[in-house]
Amino acid sequence: MSIGYASLTVHVRKGQFRTCQLSTCTPERLQEVIAHNVKVLESVIDYNIENDIKLYRISSDLIPFGSSSVNTLDWETMFHDDFQRIDKKIQKGNVRISMHPGQYTVLNSPNPKIVEKSIEDLRYHVRLLRALGGNQTNKLILHVGGVYGDRETAIQRFINTYHTLPEAIKTHLVIENDERSYPIDDCIRIHEATGVPVVFDNLHHYLLHHEQKTDAYWIRRTQSTWKSEDGPQKVHYSQQDPAKQAGAHSQTIDVDVFSKYYLSLEIIPDIMLEVKDKNLSAIKCINCFERFPHIKYLEKEWTLYKYQILAHSQRHYQQIRTLLKDKKNYPVFEFYRLIDEALMNPIPHMSEVNTLDHIWGYFKNQA
Repeated sequence: MSIGYASLTVHVRKGQFRTCQLSTCTPERLQEVIAHNVKVLESVIDYNIENDIKLYRISSDLIPFGSSSVNTLDWETMFHDDFQRIDKKIQKGNVRISMHPGQYTVLNSPNPKIVEKSIEDLRYHVRLLRALGGNQTNKLILHVGGVYGDRETAIQRFINTYHTLPEAIKTHLVIENDERSYPIDDCIRIHEATGVPVVFDNLHHYLLHHEQKTDAYWIRRTQSTWKSEDGPQKVHYSQQDPAKQAGAHSQTIDVDVFSKYYLSLEIIPDIMLEVKDKNLSAIKCINCFERFPHIKYLEKEWTLYKYQILAHSQRHYQQIRTLLKDKKNYPVFEFYRLIDEALMNPIPHMSEVNTLDHIWGYFKNQA
């Protein structure tokens, strides 16, 4: 089982991707942006390996306008050596990569031009995955699409289009249930007609289906859609942000809620977290279910959080310091509860000044 996150990183140096506007999309500008993004991707892969994150979704915008005629660059050749180097790191670190084409990639549209553009977009994604050494276990996640006033006809259109796809796309494609149009049982029906694997998304399912069957049931049900050559079954996991509209992902993962979900599963798949704080929550969840728990993992986390916690709440800062003094135990859930509680507090001005003064003390003599 692997736990990962999608696309962007939070609080990682050299971890910010760039894009460009159509109005400034010259070949020179595109080459500059792609070169930057490839370097960032390598930094992110290094970070993931260092932190034992074995599941990572690469942004579709890594190559701006990758499926558009606007981008005329032979980027596969131009960055071949970089891709090869990153591929070696991915393989050595046992990182499973994937991609998730956007909302405009729709295979069941009644408009043939949209379907044609969607297939071209999938071609681009396959090219990028394979440039990075991607095999059949590296997936492209796609929603079924729109209903267009007739669900059954729209489903049949998807099935018909799927059968016309190049084998290279079929090898990587999986479908996911959504929160508005296509529940998980429709996805399973499409699998039965095509063989395409199905990704179960817990929050989408909850919003569309208030039923008695558990997530564990549907994960077990969708496992049969995955062949051995597809790699471990993947699911998407997220939590609702209580302050926002239905479907909005939470700022961070509540580890107590995640623990109940995780422990309820009969089958443990690869879990892609969809959450605002990205890699930070991935590390939280990995630490919660570390096979060989040791206080060193929490101490490492504390070096990254401690001054932020000090600014938000001196009381929580002291509680966590006390918690970590016991080197024999592994109080991972209490550790993250205290961190999440502290970060919910606004930062008082004097507390912020005090924290900055602490940080200043480390380098004032060299300044």
